[in-house]
Amino acid sequence: MFRVFKKLTARYKVLLRTYFFLLTFCTADALADDLTADIDFTPRLQKAYFEIQKLRLPAARKLIEAERKDKPANAFIPYLDNYADLHYLLIAEDKVAYKSMSAQESLRLNIVGKMSDHSPYKRFLLAEIRLHWAFAKLKYGDQVSGSWEIIKAYKLLEENRKKFPDFIPTLKSLGLLHILIGSIPDNYAWVAKIIGLKGSIQNGINELRLVQKEEPFFRQEAELIDLLIHAYTLKLTPDQQKRIRQWPDEQPDNLLLHFFATTVLMKEGQSEQALTFLHNAPRGDAYVDFPFLQYLKGEIELQKGQYMNAAREYSLFQKQYHGFNYVKDSYFKLFMCHWLAGRDSEATAFAKKISGAGETIIEADQLADRIGREYLAGQIGIKQKILYKARYAFDGGYLEEASAALKNISESTFETVPEKAEFNYRKARILQKSGQTTSAIQHYERCLQLTKDTSPGFGASSALHLAYIYLEKNQKQTSIGYFKKAMRFKKHEYKNSIDNKARAALTDLGE
Repeated sequence: MFRVFKKLTARYKVLLRTYFFLLTFCTADALADDLTADIDFTPRLQKAYFEIQKLRLPAARKLIEAERKDKPANAFIPYLDNYADLHYLLIAEDKVAYKSMSAQESLRLNIVGKMSDHSPYKRFLLAEIRLHWAFAKLKYGDQVSGSWEIIKAYKLLEENRKKFPDFIPTLKSLGLLHILIGSIPDNYAWVAKIIGLKGSIQNGINELRLVQKEEPFFRQEAELIDLLIHAYTLKLTPDQQKRIRQWPDEQPDNLLLHFFATTVLMKEGQSEQALTFLHNAPRGDAYVDFPFLQYLKGEIELQKGQYMNAAREYSLFQKQYHGFNYVKDSYFKLFMCHWLAGRDSEATAFAKKISGAGETIIEADQLADRIGREYLAGQIGIKQKILYKARYAFDGGYLEEASAALKNISESTFETVPEKAEFNYRKARILQKSGQTTSAIQHYERCLQLTKDTSPGFGASSALHLAYIYLEKNQKQTSIGYFKKAMRFKKHEYKNSIDNKARAALTDLGE
């Protein structure tokens, strides 16, 4: 059973950085038909909610406290307490606060649990609080407890759907769970069935879109969940990318929307556009400290080849940040900035700091730890600077710079098989993005040949991109074969994210 927990939590981890959006959007009018007197989303609480959503947590907490004095039994108060705590915990990665805040979960569940069973909001809010804590617990490494929170939330939502079939907001969170459960690999699906979890990616998307169509008060959140699923598990459509760019302009004082636009556009290889949203992000004492924005600036400067500018941003991030993720990675990036700038002695000093810093929960830190050790062991050759320059430029969407890095370079330039495999993979990515699909296929296939016994990450990634290419060519069976091949590669840093994408695509194809 624990294995299916790990598969399910892996899908949740993909969304953690942008989970801020997977929370409830309500208005007073939405509660006009409320059947009980123990729930009232007052104007003051509405304002608190939107302050939280903008990351203006101090102001939100003052509003909640004022409301608590007037109506302490209002079930929306513990819900918003939870909502604010989650935002803080995901951003700050504060283990001391996590311990104290998590002690409040049972108290808040008890308050909401006193609501009338005749209210559709009772199970809905109970499920939302449990989902909040599921994400928090997974973020802080408590996988088993977080997984049980997911199961309990799922059962509450399914029960609410059966008891109140016309209460559409239930489908907002249930749709998300159906998508994530539906992407569990077939060999673990029987375990999910035993513990009562049923899911389907397409059904989940349909549920989210029903909310967008029929429930105006939850439309924005349902759309955001839909976008996140496509950004991090499926693929964004051009219309969805356009929508992502619209939101920060519509709400210029919303820090979360700027963060969301920045990270998704960076993931899509559009860092120059992402930089605009990053520069325009609101800041100041009214907002919660968000040092990860400094890290993102460093990432874009690294992609642009401005290595010392990037190093300055990573150093500022380290000074401001007190969390546990991206610590190893930030030291690795400081190493990389100096190494690519030709300052090898300074680079080595940073490489030595990687192993003793932070944790290895996320893929970025795992990769940083491995490469740092390999560099210090003399396993990273000088010619790999070429590959890293091409990689970072490509990741940011700077195709001309990426192509220039590999100009007049061939597979024979490199000596080891892993380097030869990576060269073919990097070349293929640039060619694919440049519209030269036939040449890209040749390099992906060559990478697969070279990764039979080594470099599983590049092999898995090559298979995944070949699957997408053939899917676009409408060669369904060939595409399915490559998606399955991508999942057969074992023990690499990108295992979770590649398997997630491949499994979701196969499910969508009816496999």
